[in-house]
Amino acid sequence: MSIEATIVSILRSIIYISTPILLATLGEIYAERSGVLNLGIEGIMSMGAVCAFIITFTTGNPLLGVLISLIVGAILAFIHAFVSASLNANQVVSGLALAMFGLGLSSTIGQRYVGEVLRNYLKPVPVPVLSQIPIIGPAFFVQDIIVYMSYVLVVVLWFILFKTRWGLYIRAVGENPYTADAMGVNVIFVRYVCVILGGALAGLGGAYITLAYMPTWIEGITMGKGWIAIALVILAMWDPLKGFLATYFFCGVMVVAIRVQVFGANPYIINSIPYIATIIVMILGASETLRRRIGAPAALCKPFIREERAL
Repeated sequence: MSIEATIVSILRSIIYISTPILLATLGEIYAERSGVLNLGIEGIMSMGAVCAFIITFTTGNPLLGVLISLIVGAILAFIHAFVSASLNANQVVSGLALAMFGLGLSSTIGQRYVGEVLRNYLKPVPVPVLSQIPIIGPAFFVQDIIVYMSYVLVVVLWFILFKTRWGLYIRAVGENPYTADAMGVNVIFVRYVCVILGGALAGLGGAYITLAYMPTWIEGITMGKGWIAIALVILAMWDPLKGFLATYFFCGVMVVAIRVQVFGANPYIINSIPYIATIIVMILGASETLRRRIGAPAALCKPFIREERAL
């Protein structure tokens, strides 16, 4: 294999692994920017993956599977939004419950499909002109529709968050919901929208796994990608563009770690590196002082009770 072919192969591997994590990361950035932590991402991704697989396996239409994954992710996130934003329940408890519920339910409804393989899945569609660029073209522009959507979403979500009035509302709600409320911003509505968007993108990330990356269904197919996404939000400093860079860098380390195993490196140690890094990032993110220094939303995990504004 030539050097160029090797580089293209590595870049494609990075993209395959990065895409579901990136989509979940982008969605979680919006949820947390509005002040809501959603630890249920892993369960939502698993449900998106199994529902997309079942629909596609039954109908033979992967685009319908993509649509269903978005809807399922949005519905599950709506539950978390209702519990955390309307009922003001503990966001950590609600998120963990959602993660366990999603993982358990996906395992149950997907039981009869274990080991099945899709005949109709999302196939790469070359982008005219761009796909002809040496190395970059075959790697980045001979991909499926969800990968292309991830490229566009990074730019669009960054622009909305930092260059529009709606983005200002989201950041204001995440920093000080009482001040935002005094300015006429509907805090609860903003949190609902952001959490539901995050859930829909997590569901889409799950769909990518079973419709493109691994067109089959097995229990635990998400393999902790939702938890990695939550950690990468911190590494990205709640910024979609930095989320893109952090995700691709992190997954690049994973791909290189897998490749160096051929040189005799211990596979167990190598495979544990990304997850050890995830744990370290989450531990650091638990520090209130450090979180403030890297730009964490001040009202993250804090319920909004409108009556308290007058106190």
